[in-house]
Amino acid sequence: MAVLERPSAQQLAFHVKSVWLFTYSDLKTIVFTSTCSALLNATALSLENKDARSSTLNIPGPGRILERTPLVLFWVWINLLPFNIDNQRQPQSIEEDSMNKPWRTIPSRRLSAGTATIMMYILYPIAVIISFFLGAITQCLALVVLGVWYNDLRGSDGNPLLRNMINGCGFVCFSSGAMQVAIGGFRIEARVSESALKVYGWWFFVIACVVFSTVETQDMPDQRGDAARGRKTIPLVVGDGPARWIIAVTVSIWCFLTPWLWDCPRSGYVTPLLLGATIAVRTLWKRNEKADKLTFRLWNVWLVSIYLLPLIKALSIRT
Repeated sequence: MAVLERPSAQQLAFHVKSVWLFTYSDLKTIVFTSTCSALLNATALSLENKDARSSTLNIPGPGRILERTPLVLFWVWINLLPFNIDNQRQPQSIEEDSMNKPWRTIPSRRLSAGTATIMMYILYPIAVIISFFLGAITQCLALVVLGVWYNDLRGSDGNPLLRNMINGCGFVCFSSGAMQVAIGGFRIEARVSESALKVYGWWFFVIACVVFSTVETQDMPDQRGDAARGRKTIPLVVGDGPARWIIAVTVSIWCFLTPWLWDCPRSGYVTPLLLGATIAVRTLWKRNEKADKLTFRLWNVWLVSIYLLPLIKALSIRT
C-alpha cells in the first residue's frame, strides 16, 4: 500500500504562490480599490447615521468597521480568485498571457488548465458559502453571473462597450459586497442591512458609470496581446489616439462631477483633480506600454480618491 507523503514546505510554498499569481494583477485593481471603497463608504455611512437623530439603521462605529478589515479583504479575494481562474484558463487568455504576462500560473506551467478548471469549480461554491455567512450573498451571485458572461460567453471580447459595462457592474458588486461585510451584514437584520446599502444605491450607480467610461485605461498597455487574441477594446476599435482623448476627457469630467454630486467642500476637489490631471496628461503624452502601465496604476489610486468623497462630505458636516 502506497504511503502518502506529506508535502514539503517548499512544495507548499510553490502551490500557495501558484494560487496567489492568479490574483496578483488584480490586487491593485480589485482588492485594493474595493477594500478602500468598503471601509471609506462604511465609515462615512456610520458618521452620517450617528449624526442623524431620526436614523433607525444599526450601523457599527468606525472602530468596529476597521476591525473587520481582514474579513473585507478575504471576501474580496475569495470572490476574485475563481473569477480570475475562469478567465486565465481560457485558451485565448493563455495565448494572450504568454505575450503580456508570461509569469502567470498557467503560461508559466505551474498549473495546467485542466487542474485550474477543477479548482474553479471547487472555489465558486466556497465563495458562495462564505458570502452567505458574511451577508454579501447577492453580490457574490451577481459576480458569478458576470464572470460566466465575461469569461465563458466571451462578453469581454466582442464589444468594447459591453466589456466596459460588465467591468462597471463588477466593480460595483465588489465594492458594495465589501461594504456589506464591513458593516457586518450577517449580524444585522436583513431589512436594516438592505436599507444601509440602499442609502448609497445612487452612489454605486455613479461608480459604475465612472468605471464604464474610464476603465479602458487598463486596455492601453495590453493592445498587443488583445490584438493577438482578436479582442475588441476601445483603443483597438477607435484607435490609440482617440482612445487616449476619451480617457483624458472622461477622467477630467468626473474629477469635477463626483465632488459636485456630493456637495463637497473645496478640499474634496483637490485630490481627484490632481490625480485626474496627472492621468490625463500622462495618457496624452506618455504613449508607450511601460508608461501606460504606470498610468493605469495611477487610475486605481484616482478611483480611491473618488471613493473618499462620501467620507469628506460626512466629515465636513461634523466640523
